[in-house]
Amino acid sequence: MNYGFVRVAAAIPTLKVADCAFNNGKITELFLEAQAQNVQVVCFPELSITSYTCGDLFFQQKLLKNALNSLEELKSLSFSTTTTMIIGMPIRVENQLFNTAVVIQSGKILGIVPKTHLPNNNEFYEKRWFSSSIASNQKSVNIAGEEIPFGTDLLFTDGNFTFGIEICEDLWVPIPPSSQLSLHGAELIFNLSATNELIGKHNYLVQLIEQQSAKCNAAYIYASAGSGESTTDVVYAGNGIIAENGKIIAKSERFSFKEQLVISEVDIDRLHADRIRNTNFNNDKSEKLYRTIAIKEFLNSDLELHRIFDKHPFVPSIASRDSSCEEIFSIQMGALAKRWQHTNLKTLVLGISGGLDSTLALLVCVETADKLGFDRKQILGITMPGFGTTDRTYNNAISLMQSLGITSMEISIKDACIQHFKDIEHDPELHDITYENTQARERTKILMNLSNKHNGIVIGTGDLSELALGWATYNGDHMSMYGINSGVPKTLVRYLVDWASHKLDAESEKILQDILQTPVSPELLPADNEGNITQKTENIVGPYELHDFFLYYFVRFGFSPEKILFLANHAYSDTYSKEIIEKWLKIFLHRFFAQQFKRSCMPDGPKVGSINLSPRGDWRMPSDAINFGLDN
Repeated sequence: MNYGFVRVAAAIPTLKVADCAFNNGKITELFLEAQAQNVQVVCFPELSITSYTCGDLFFQQKLLKNALNSLEELKSLSFSTTTTMIIGMPIRVENQLFNTAVVIQSGKILGIVPKTHLPNNNEFYEKRWFSSSIASNQKSVNIAGEEIPFGTDLLFTDGNFTFGIEICEDLWVPIPPSSQLSLHGAELIFNLSATNELIGKHNYLVQLIEQQSAKCNAAYIYASAGSGESTTDVVYAGNGIIAENGKIIAKSERFSFKEQLVISEVDIDRLHADRIRNTNFNNDKSEKLYRTIAIKEFLNSDLELHRIFDKHPFVPSIASRDSSCEEIFSIQMGALAKRWQHTNLKTLVLGISGGLDSTLALLVCVETADKLGFDRKQILGITMPGFGTTDRTYNNAISLMQSLGITSMEISIKDACIQHFKDIEHDPELHDITYENTQARERTKILMNLSNKHNGIVIGTGDLSELALGWATYNGDHMSMYGINSGVPKTLVRYLVDWASHKLDAESEKILQDILQTPVSPELLPADNEGNITQKTENIVGPYELHDFFLYYFVRFGFSPEKILFLANHAYSDTYSKEIIEKWLKIFLHRFFAQQFKRSCMPDGPKVGSINLSPRGDWRMPSDAINFGLDN
């Protein structure tokens, strides 16, 4: 199994202007390297057999003949492999010369795609030598006595993936050919280019590639001319860029004097997942007929991925973390402000445990009050110590409420729970689920009744990861009047609290940093003899970083459990054993299916990222669905 991955490469050879023999040698070296690396499709720059900067030498019959001879050599070179090569060269068709991309595999020329949009301004004057594809009605071209499909209507497929081709300037026009190629089935777009360097142009180019791959729900593989092209008037930096659905996953070193082979894997399953969810994807599909050319399937047993999968897919990159955290806070704050104003209630009521989730909820409440110009005293925080509450979390809860200047209350739940144990004839020494849930429901009852008394609304503190696992007491902490954290997974909660801590006064920052170091726990079981937490959530249900990884790929892309396991083993190879990852994945799948009934009646709460489990929004699932996990 290849789990839907296709290994592709953008090759940047060193060239000499108009020296087809030399260029062919460098192309050969990179092609053989790509073959050794089990690359399925490798793309070379625009006009790379001759070099792009030949100028009027393109009119020389000797150069065109040498280019054809090089093409024959490359065709022979590919005979014993199923690696597909896309090479740039000039092709004469009757009385016209075309700038083309030639597709070669297993000793055969499969198709030739001519360039459509020819730049003819400023430093570019391609129309001096070449004709646009629009100027030709040819459907094939004869090369060495063989008729080869010719045109911009060509798609290449092995039955598992399909690719299309456009050339350089084709990307820069308002409606690139790749738009229709994607709508007609291409998941990969290869661009053979010779883009010169100007101040600021590279950033714009990267944006173009990112945006086009995103709009097409496709991968975009871009190979541009580099070292060896003429610098008479312009300079080429050798851009090899691979993007997948709006994100750059691999790129070359610019201005390198050495040849480069940029390799990565494209996740076809991921692209399909987005396409089937986007019901508008095919709306603008043209009636133009495309010819499909079969390529041989590449047999590859090498599943060692070149690309890196983030261990924490919900957490913003370091470069954008500050702005992303601020945006997430703003989303939560905007949502809560609307609900607070709409209800016209006076008070926000929430339980403060000294843990991460209630801390984040409190910080959002405080920010919202400040934004609306309300008194922070309108926020009522209640700490409700029970049988498992430790001094550490209790003191942090009290200190945090004091430092933030909200109204605070302390109500012990111990006596009420003991009375309830008597009423239902439960042995308080039996620390089972009844023992735990009694405490959770007692706390929720207090919050609900206090909100009635103080004309308030209960703010839920549970997060997205807990909803996914069902790690909440039904009609206990599972319930609130507005779940402000319901769209934030646990791994992201931690980063948000850390980010917020550095924006507060020194005393508040110290408290928040200690909360960040506290083990995640509902604290429903008694502490040990030293007063430390004994009930650690991640010892029971597993590491939240793994569960968030599972959740992301299961819900966002609908990946199979087997593929999620493969990705997790790749991402966490230096952290967890394969046996441990498989164990917790089975736990995740079991709990995700079994606990849907809790999500089916969850309170309102704002969506923050690409995943949400609201039954009114992103996730609609019957509570009695069968778990089709690893064992099914």
